[in-house]
Amino acid sequence: MSKPVTDTYDPTVVFAQIDCLVGDIPGNAEKLIAATREAKERHQADLVIFPELTLSGYPPEDLLLRPSLQTRVERALEHIVSEISDVAMVFGLPWKKDGKLRNAAVFVDNGKVVSWYFKRCLPNYQVFDEKRYFEPGNKACVVDWRGFKVGVTICEDIWEEAPASDTAKLGADFLININASPFHVEKQRQRKTLVQSRARDNRLPILYVNLIGGQDELIFDGGSFAVNAKGATTFCVPQYEVGLYSVCLSQILSGREIDSHCIDLPIEESIYKALVLAVRDYVNKNGFKSVVLGLSGGIDSAVSLAVAVDALGADRVRAVMMPFRYTSQASLEDAEEEASRLGIQYDVLSIEPMYEAYMSALNPLFEGYSRDTTEENIQARIRGVILMSISNKTGALVLTTGNKSEMAVGYATLYGDMAGGYDVLKDVFKTMVFRLARYRNSLSYVIPERVIVRPPSAELAPDQVDEDSLPPYDILDQMLSMYVEQDVSAEGIVAQGFDREATYRVTRLVDVNEYKRRQAPVGPRITARGFGRDRRYPITSGWKLGE
Repeated sequence: MSKPVTDTYDPTVVFAQIDCLVGDIPGNAEKLIAATREAKERHQADLVIFPELTLSGYPPEDLLLRPSLQTRVERALEHIVSEISDVAMVFGLPWKKDGKLRNAAVFVDNGKVVSWYFKRCLPNYQVFDEKRYFEPGNKACVVDWRGFKVGVTICEDIWEEAPASDTAKLGADFLININASPFHVEKQRQRKTLVQSRARDNRLPILYVNLIGGQDELIFDGGSFAVNAKGATTFCVPQYEVGLYSVCLSQILSGREIDSHCIDLPIEESIYKALVLAVRDYVNKNGFKSVVLGLSGGIDSAVSLAVAVDALGADRVRAVMMPFRYTSQASLEDAEEEASRLGIQYDVLSIEPMYEAYMSALNPLFEGYSRDTTEENIQARIRGVILMSISNKTGALVLTTGNKSEMAVGYATLYGDMAGGYDVLKDVFKTMVFRLARYRNSLSYVIPERVIVRPPSAELAPDQVDEDSLPPYDILDQMLSMYVEQDVSAEGIVAQGFDREATYRVTRLVDVNEYKRRQAPVGPRITARGFGRDRRYPITSGWKLGE
């Protein structure tokens, strides 16, 4: 190290775990300036580190193709540099140089740009398509800063060997890695393990700073941390919490390992907090004042309601129970108790007269046809019309409540229970919904025990339960996990000991219901492969099952 930390010289580094709004370049610039000033005033910061693409937000998608992008970014960068002169900063931004757009990091100090780094490894898998927009960089970056040699890389660079290795060969004392790394289950553990390995292999301390916030279906969970040259965690920031977190450089570089409990949240807590963050940001960033959802007395709507209240507050959440002749007394009682415990506005509106009106009009057209799921779907569609009408009149966003198991096999009604703007549980398997209910009740009891233990039912027909149409959820979710998330064939699932007839029925349902999922609301991604940006299958296809 060119200038060791001493008792008289121990720079304060601030990890700025901030939530940006995609496309709001002037607003993000002001947020960056305000955070830097606060870091200096409250924490006596010497260096403030921000996430990847701070100025544009992540992912900006085709906004990067707009002709005015570079002008806006240049104007924002000039403004930032003119406003901050007494503290160093590292932040991400899109930057065009020599006619090529780059995913860049800029090092600013003493009121001027000191150095640039262009991301070398561009991810183009799962939810990422950076090669659509950016040209890769090809050089390592090491900045001389107050006697230290500081390396800079961006997100995916840390997942490949060369960027960290090249930085170490240039004599860096420590490496900054700025990120917009989206959440999925076990992702934080993967990050930690990887960064520890990079640090040990290169004998190089690493400061890992991550974005926080929801962006459409993506969730950025923060969870920034630092490791020393031995790979020991020496600093960590909580997941799902916006803020400025300061640490002395000596603590990062030292050999003292801290308790990293904030990096390893239990799975239910992590998922629940991710959903809360996703709902809060989707509603707020899109300018909705409130939300409304159908409360059925079932577990999906109960968990969705709890998430909404925890995200927005009870005064911004409304629920409507829309009973029909098949709605059980238990559902009526449980829905009312949920609404009461959470303190929300709650309405009960029977759909019976509307259903009769529909059937009276349709009966001449249905003559000669036997009763089937059409009549069940009419019930769901009436409920969808009611919720969308409330949305139109009040401006409230409709939250739908379908889970991943249902979305996978098409156990949902187009323009019915799928009608809405955001699906809280879209990427949450049913078995996890039960676990989330238990977790939420461990914080405070808001979901009646009966909702958790009684057999799930759509209550669209007499004595109906989900298992009349589907395998038990503990079996179904295992099949779906293999087929949807791991691309295991039907025969591969059968080879794992699952019933052949049930397997082929389930996999066929997944395939033929792609058209429904294309029309489903967006929802937060919490697995490594959710429907939407991750899994892109054709609607029209001659692909044969089992292959």
